[in-house]
Amino acid sequence: MNRIAEVIDNCKNQEQAKMLQAACRAALVGGSIIREKYDAPRSITMKGEINLVTDTDVASEAAIVASITEDTPEIAIMAEESTGTHPQATAGDVWIIDPLDGTTNFAHGFPFFAVSIALLRDGVPLVGVVYCPMQDELFTACHDCGAWLNGGPIKVTDTRFLVESLVATGFPYDIHKNLDEILMQLRDILPKVRDIRRAGAASIDLAYVACGRLDGFWEMDLQPWDTAAGWLLVNEAGGTVTDFIGKNYSPFIPEILAANPTIHSLLLKQLE
Repeated sequence: MNRIAEVIDNCKNQEQAKMLQAACRAALVGGSIIREKYDAPRSITMKGEINLVTDTDVASEAAIVASITEDTPEIAIMAEESTGTHPQATAGDVWIIDPLDGTTNFAHGFPFFAVSIALLRDGVPLVGVVYCPMQDELFTACHDCGAWLNGGPIKVTDTRFLVESLVATGFPYDIHKNLDEILMQLRDILPKVRDIRRAGAASIDLAYVACGRLDGFWEMDLQPWDTAAGWLLVNEAGGTVTDFIGKNYSPFIPEILAANPTIHSLLLKQLE
């Protein structure tokens, strides 16, 4: 609990500190289950042609939901595996949970995955947590308070030119439906940047933008639990997050562009 106490000390608002504590506790519980099961045999079922779910997703989500419910029984929960449907807008408070973002990576033993938890109030993110269990990295953010990695403040890069930037993207599960558009984006952006990464967990990509390991990230056809926490991390670290035409972002729209402000405007021109 000392680790969580150090994190919530960064949050100036008492209510948000309470919520951040709940999110951190739940993320660490879910992450410990994922870490314990990393080398164990996997039970895999398919939600789509290439969209899979493991028994670890389910176990992590059950533990996270139990923890969140114990701490904040009054707040609704939207979790990927158990309540994986969502309206186009939200009213009131809702926890948005991805118990294992990067399931395909986990299933193949590729150690790039995370727990993602965010609290939205009337569609605005108040608290965001992304926990990478294999690296033991806890990314946290509170609305108007800042963003941190393991309790230390983080910020986006100050890179000014695309040619100096390292950016990331991802591919949707129904990539065959959007293949031409995705290839066009890559064709437009790849020659202009230093390099592109595609590691397969949007919440971590966004956390990496927030802490300066990436200069920018874009992806289409995402779900709210993929981006809600990372959205707040980038905002609070000084970055810019929009859709592909520069409008205000919401996790209930299917596309996201996040970057430091200068690179964001340059990437936006390519995506437009």
